[in-house]
Amino acid sequence: MANIKNSRLVKFFYNLPGVTSTYHFLWAWTGATIYRHPSKKLIVIGVTGTKGKTTTIELINAVLEAAGERTALLSSLRVKVGEKTTKNQTRNSMPGRAFLQHFLRDASHAGCKYALIEVTSQGVVLHRHRLVAWDIGVLTNLAPEHIESHGSFENYRAAKLAFLEYVCAHGGQVFLNRDEKNFDFFTRALFKHAPMSYSKEDETLKNCLPKIRAARAAEVGTDGSGAQSEKFLLSEFNEENIAVAAAIAKTFGIDDATIEKAILNFGGVPGRMEFVKANGYTAVVDYAHTPDSLEAAYKAVKSKPSSTNPNPRLICVLGAAGGGRDKWKRPAMGAIAAKYCDEIILTDEDSYDEDPAAIVAAIKEGIMNEYYPAAMLHEILDRKAAIQKAIAVARPGVGDVIIGTGKGSEEWIHCANGKKIPWNERETFEELLQKKP
Repeated sequence: MANIKNSRLVKFFYNLPGVTSTYHFLWAWTGATIYRHPSKKLIVIGVTGTKGKTTTIELINAVLEAAGERTALLSSLRVKVGEKTTKNQTRNSMPGRAFLQHFLRDASHAGCKYALIEVTSQGVVLHRHRLVAWDIGVLTNLAPEHIESHGSFENYRAAKLAFLEYVCAHGGQVFLNRDEKNFDFFTRALFKHAPMSYSKEDETLKNCLPKIRAARAAEVGTDGSGAQSEKFLLSEFNEENIAVAAAIAKTFGIDDATIEKAILNFGGVPGRMEFVKANGYTAVVDYAHTPDSLEAAYKAVKSKPSSTNPNPRLICVLGAAGGGRDKWKRPAMGAIAAKYCDEIILTDEDSYDEDPAAIVAAIKEGIMNEYYPAAMLHEILDRKAAIQKAIAVARPGVGDVIIGTGKGSEEWIHCANGKKIPWNERETFEELLQKKP
């Protein structure tokens, strides 16, 4: 029985046209039926996009809780129902096999008014969004990702659109990001449903962000670049996440003062722009794993020269996932690192059954195409040793920033033959930084 999934007969039927789609739809139908359509008793908000989904959900949750509302939340990081929170151990941001309906049932039974769900393109293809009474659907942004699994960027975009169309077709409201380059495409596709929009240029943000920045500067100071170093980073890409949280809060009648208070007190998300500071060193842990998110992360944390720190440097620890995942992006990420980083340490991320040295070589190709100085490029496959090297070349107290991307708050490094190595990026940085004199 243990190997039934790998049997030739099962694989034959699973690969028949329409079988996979029907199988997953039946799971969605079965879950909704067994748990008696719990979403109808809740206000359900789904957030989709390439990056920012988890942070956006947490921001919306923070604002709703600040307004005194009881919430449930399902993201790649955690499953929260009322006061109870557990880690999402499914390794799937949008789990299948009736997981969503079970979560919604628990939320309803716990007296929650709102349920916030991270919606993925793969989840949509597998019908996991169906038979959920979505009240709001949000698109944060769109950039090439999961191209191998979808077949093309157009198919990936179509999956995002399918979710938003489903929300609209069942009486929900869609929010689109006016700062997103695909805004016109989605606006045209959803025109008859009159989608709403949001932007980091919205009046609410222009009024509240200066107050929040001033309050945080007085409370915790900055990291030398003008960026907040102890709390949630108020960078350009996070302004878009704040914008949609504010826009949704407004639709529920939540006042500006409550929104400001929630954002001011928001502590950020584990593994998303997490600052680690010790012994004069500054390190950042982030989940960025696409070219767009990597560039946004580097831009956000790269220190600006000042009279006290005239030559601050950005030092990156960089890898890419294996297992056939989006091979096209490896040289693109290398080129971005060459553009922003003063020293680059290439390392393993999650190689799965691919040769980690081959993955690093593909990233290196993009770096060297930018005529990057070879002396500033290092290849260390052991990730802990790579972080140690990054700390060794950084200079304390002069505005240098070390950033490790791709792992975020993940608990494992995935290797060949299913082997997993326990991992905590933040704790590794903390341990190694504490050892520096």
